Amino acid sequence: MSAREDSVAKTRVVVVDDSALVRSLLTEIINRQPDMQCVGAAADPYVAREMIRTLNPDVITLDIEMPRMDGIDFLSKLMRLRPMPVVMVSTLTERGADVTLRALELGAVDFVAKPKIGVADGLRLLAQDITEKVRIASKAHLRRVHLAPAHDAGAEPAAARPLPSVAHLGRLSTEKIIFIGASTGGTEATKEVLVNLPPDSPAVVITQHMPPGFTKSYAARLDGLCKIRVAEARDGDRILPGHAYIAPGGFHLSVERSGANYIARVQDGEPVNRHKPSVEVLFKSAARVVGPNALALMLTGMGADGAKAMKEMRDAGSYNYVQDEASCVVFGMPREAIVAGAAHEVLPLTQIAPKLIERLRSTSGMSINRI
Repeated sequence: MSAREDSVAKTRVVVVDDSALVRSLLTEIINRQPDMQCVGAAADPYVAREMIRTLNPDVITLDIEMPRMDGIDFLSKLMRLRPMPVVMVSTLTERGADVTLRALELGAVDFVAKPKIGVADGLRLLAQDITEKVRIASKAHLRRVHLAPAHDAGAEPAAARPLPSVAHLGRLSTEKIIFIGASTGGTEATKEVLVNLPPDSPAVVITQHMPPGFTKSYAARLDGLCKIRVAEARDGDRILPGHAYIAPGGFHLSVERSGANYIARVQDGEPVNRHKPSVEVLFKSAARVVGPNALALMLTGMGADGAKAMKEMRDAGSYNYVQDEASCVVFGMPREAIVAGAAHEVLPLTQIAPKLIERLRSTSGMSINRI
C-alpha cells in the first residue's frame, strides 16, 4: 500500500478545543492509532468551520465550553448545515452532564468525559476510550434531528413542552417488567421508547452504557419528558408500574424477588463485557427472576453486551424486541442479539413502543405465574 493510499484509508479527525494542552494531547493520542489521523486542531469553532470546509474530516472531537461560540451552538449549526459524526469532550460536572445530554439530542454520536483536574494524565488514561469512540463515530449512522431555529428565544425548553398523548393500558399486572439495554446512540433511542409509554405502563428497568456522573442528569431529563416517572435506580428500590429505573454509571443493576415484590439491586463489581453497568448483568437477572413476565428491548449500541443474556431471557419465556439496522446509530448490540437467536421481532425504533403496547393489550397484561 502506498503512503497516499494509507493516508486515504485512515479516519481523518479535526480536534476542536480552546486548550492548547488538550489539542496537543488529543492530536498525539489520535496520531498514535494506525487507522486514524488528526488532520487539524482548532482553538475555536470559527477556525474549526474553515478547517471542516478545507479538510473534509470524517469525525470531529468538540469541546463544550469555549470562548466566542460554545460547543452546543456550534454543534447545532453544524448538524443543520453540514451533518457529520461528532464526539463531544465534556467535563465531569453536573452542568457538564446536562449540556452533554443536550449535545446528544442535537446529534452528537457520543462523548468523552475529561477530568476537572489532572487533565493531561486523565486524557492519557482515557486514550483507548477516546480512540474507540472516534472509531465508532466514523462508522455511525447519523440520526435525523429536527432542530429548532438557532437563537429562537421563544422555543420552549424540552421539559416545558407538552407531554405526548399516550393512551392508558388499563389494569396491568405488577408482575410484568420491561427491560432495556442500550449503548452508543441509546440515550435518544431509550427516550423515544419511554416518551411513548402510558403512565400505567409496566415497570421499566434500563442499562444504558454511561459513565458515573451522567445517569442522574439523564434520568431527571427523561422524568421531565415522560408520563412515567424516571429515576436513577437505588439499591433496594421496589420496582413499580409506571416507573423507570436507570442503572447508575459505574454500578451494575439487576433485579431480585423479595416476597411478592421485585426490587432493584445496585452493586459494584468488575466490568462485564468491558462495561459497568452491563446489559448482560441486568438481562441475566431478568431471565433468572422474571422469566415469562419479562419483555426485553435491545437498542442501538456497539459490541455484544447483553446478547447472550437476551437469548437466556427468550429461553426463559420473555418476549424480545430488537432495533433494526436502519434506525440504529450503531448496529452492534442489536446485530449480536439477532445472531444469538434472541429476537422475536426486529423493528424500526419508532415502531417498538407501539408494538410493545399492542402486545401488552393483546395479552391483557396478564402475568404468568412461575411455579
